[in-house]
Amino acid sequence: MELGMIGLGKMGNFMAQRLIGAGHRVVGFDPSADARKKLEDKGGETVDALESLPAKLQAPRALWMMVPAGRIVDQTIDALLPKLQAGDVIIDGGNSNYKDSVRRAQSAAEKNLHYVDCGTSGGVWGLQEGYSMMIGGDKDVIDRLAPLFEALAPGKDQGWGRVGPSGSGHFTKMVHNGIEYGMMQAYAEGLSILKHKQEFGLDLEQITQIWRYGSVVRSWLLDLTADALKKNPNLDGIAPYVVDSGEGRWTVAEAIDLDVPAPIITAALIERLRSRDSDCFSDKLLSAMRNEFGGHEMKHEGLTPPPTAK
Repeated sequence: MELGMIGLGKMGNFMAQRLIGAGHRVVGFDPSADARKKLEDKGGETVDALESLPAKLQAPRALWMMVPAGRIVDQTIDALLPKLQAGDVIIDGGNSNYKDSVRRAQSAAEKNLHYVDCGTSGGVWGLQEGYSMMIGGDKDVIDRLAPLFEALAPGKDQGWGRVGPSGSGHFTKMVHNGIEYGMMQAYAEGLSILKHKQEFGLDLEQITQIWRYGSVVRSWLLDLTADALKKNPNLDGIAPYVVDSGEGRWTVAEAIDLDVPAPIITAALIERLRSRDSDCFSDKLLSAMRNEFGGHEMKHEGLTPPPTAK
């Protein structure tokens, strides 16, 4: 099959390369000439203008977007629409909000186009290991595109599938990322407890390596954690600042809307937000409150902290 790949960052480029390796024809576009060259060096074709991409593909066309969620997705679609024709398929493989995907699918259907939302997981390891894909959209269209999904997945019948109608792919990926937040937070807190037990002199990299085999907490995420600790045991040079790309927030908001308790995912999200506050007013106020009602000593900036209360 052939595919137009829009967005040739690390993930989009690696996905295109995996498809080329499986014998598919890929024509890519990215505003970066360096990104286009990387794909060309791996056997892909490129165009230097988004509007030129559809003409390089045979109808019915399949165009896969790997661009940041939000306005840029709509701008990309708007630029493509004049060059598309009935039966063409637009696939959004990024982390769009599922509500946006539902809206875009409805708009595409009015123009006799197909819109597929594909929640994609695998990151920079996907080229080697394959991608997990949670796909929403019309079953007949997804069946027609199956050879592409099979080539991208870890196995022909593994790691991908249609999960439901338009929007369901990104909804499922949203919750997937919420779960990821909770798992990451649990590993981080547990390993922090181990590190603070200083009298035992625990080797965190050794412990994570032990856990990787036979333990009930083994996972690919733990494998990556062990690799990170092997490279940098004390995490030197890394700021305690954790970003979020939005899916955790959306998951928590959806849980509230559905009256589903999700305390772990919510706490993990709050911890990420907390990591960014280098001058935390609420913590200062807590210290001031303790001083007001109990005369408890306060730590002042630049001074040695008071002894831990017993």
